[in-house]
Amino acid sequence: MAGLTEDDFLDSIRKHIEDGVDFITVHCGVTRKCIPLLGSRIMGVVSRGGSFLIKWMLHHGQENPLFTRYDEILDMAKKYDVVLSLGDGLRPGCLADATDPAQIAELKTLGELAARAQAKDVQVMIEGPGHVPLHMIKENIDLQKKYCNGAPFYVLGPLVTDCSPGYDHLTGAIGGALAAYYGADFLCYLTPKEHLGLPDIKDVIDGVIASKIAAHAADIARGIPGARDRDDAMSRARSNLDWEGMYNIALNPEKARAIRKETGKDGAEVCTMCGDFCSAKINKECRGQYHI
Repeated sequence: MAGLTEDDFLDSIRKHIEDGVDFITVHCGVTRKCIPLLGSRIMGVVSRGGSFLIKWMLHHGQENPLFTRYDEILDMAKKYDVVLSLGDGLRPGCLADATDPAQIAELKTLGELAARAQAKDVQVMIEGPGHVPLHMIKENIDLQKKYCNGAPFYVLGPLVTDCSPGYDHLTGAIGGALAAYYGADFLCYLTPKEHLGLPDIKDVIDGVIASKIAAHAADIARGIPGARDRDDAMSRARSNLDWEGMYNIALNPEKARAIRKETGKDGAEVCTMCGDFCSAKINKECRGQYHI
C-alpha cells in the first residue's frame, strides 16, 4: 500500500472501466476527517477498500485521492456510460458500530458526491451498511434517502445479529426483508460461509435464494402489483396436492423436488408429515360440500 500513488488508484479504475465493466464500486467517501471517529469502534473498518484507503491516508498524510480527484472518475464514468456504486468504506461491521458518527459522516459525503454525479448525468447508487439491528434499519434507510436525494440504495444484508456464523444468509435475509420493506432498492446476498470462508456453489445458491425470499416478502408487504401471484398459485397447487405444480412454482424447484424424493413417498398423493390424515387431502375431499 505504501508504494501506491494517486495515479495508481485512478489508473486501476480507468482500466476496469475501459475493459467494459457496467458498474464499479469506488470508496470516494472515506475521508481524513472520518479517521478520528473510528477510535470508539469495536470492529474498526471492515470494508477491504475502506481499510486500504485508511492505511494509505495514514501513511502518506494525504486526503483520499478518490475524493480529491472525483471529477476525473465522473468523467470516465460519463464517457463509458458506467454506473458508479459509491461504496460505504466505513460501514458498520457489528451491531455496536451501527449508525455511529463515522458511518453517518461518510453517508453525508456520499450524498454530496451522488449529487455531483447526478449533475453530470452519471448514474450512481449508494452502498449501504452490513450490520444493523432490527430497530435501526428504518432509520438507516430514512437517513440515506434524506442525505442522498433518493439515489438507489443497496444494503449488504443487513445482518441483524452478530452471533450466527454458518447461518448469516438467514440473518441477512431477515434484515434484508425489513430493509426492502422500508425502501432499500437492492439487496446484496450473504452466504452461510460469511465470516468463515470462501463460499462454494451450494453456498451461493443458498445465499441468493434467501435474499430472493427477503425481497419477495418485502414486495408483497409493499403491495407491488402482481407480487403475490406466485404465492397464490402455490397455494392453489397445494390445495390440489399438485406436486409438479408446486415444484415448478418454487423458488428452488430442484431442492423442493429433492427433499420430497428423500422421503421415499414422492409418488404418493399426500406428504409424509400427516400421511392419510393430511388436511389438504381431507379438504380436497370435502370441498364440494362447503355450500351447505
